[in-house]
Amino acid sequence: MKISLCTISFRHQLIDLKDIAFWARDNGFQGIEMWGVHARSQPPLAIHNAQWMAAQGLSVPMISDYLPLHDPELLRSRTLALCAQARTWGAAKMRTFAGQQASSAATADEHRQITRALREACVIAADHGLRLLVETHPGTLADTLAATCDLIDATSHDALAINFDALHVWEGGDDPVEARRLLLPRIAHYHLKNVSARERLEVFSPGNVYSAAGSRDGMVPLFEGAYDYSSLLSALECDPGCEVSLEWFGASVFQTLSRDIVQIRARTRKTIPESEAV
Repeated sequence: MKISLCTISFRHQLIDLKDIAFWARDNGFQGIEMWGVHARSQPPLAIHNAQWMAAQGLSVPMISDYLPLHDPELLRSRTLALCAQARTWGAAKMRTFAGQQASSAATADEHRQITRALREACVIAADHGLRLLVETHPGTLADTLAATCDLIDATSHDALAINFDALHVWEGGDDPVEARRLLLPRIAHYHLKNVSARERLEVFSPGNVYSAAGSRDGMVPLFEGAYDYSSLLSALECDPGCEVSLEWFGASVFQTLSRDIVQIRARTRKTIPESEAV
């Protein structure tokens, strides 16, 4: 299992990418998932680039951004720009969301618009040798297992993959272990996070998460929350090539991420990356 941290965890902090990378390397992470805003903010001739990351033993597996699927005129240019960022950072995957409407509330026309836009973005991604990942997330057309399967079928493109956010799958009423089994091999990445109680899930709503003044009440370390990750981690242990990111939005970023990766490695009996095993 290859574990990355997300630069979005540092969205409200002035910490250099260099310092994040050094810390990630020294704490057992193998990758850094770049938030689109952060990827774009790095100067083109920056010293701390993909090659420098590789020299630290780190990769950038994915750029996480937000494509304007609702705006056909902007979609092509934004998708091309995201592909360029992914290629610059050596990332094979780009993450977006399947619209801004819950699957049960979206009209047939809205479903067609989003799937058409996703297909167009997938064509562009495939032309660049990349995959476009849709995240399982409430308030989108991938908010339940059934809706996600329908979206995959309707989009009908091999470049479309899934960023499997286990907590949001659980939030949608599905068993993440069973959902994972049914969605393979479309799953290309995993997001792991937890919440203190189901009634606190609203703390992860975009309006709250992206606000510097937003509440963090209910955000807890991975093994202290309402969702029990034991069974899912056991399943992931059988897939040594899988890539996951620890997605932490709360305070004490370094302390929480350090504790979580140590516990993951201990529970999956992967105390060091296989590539470094003697």
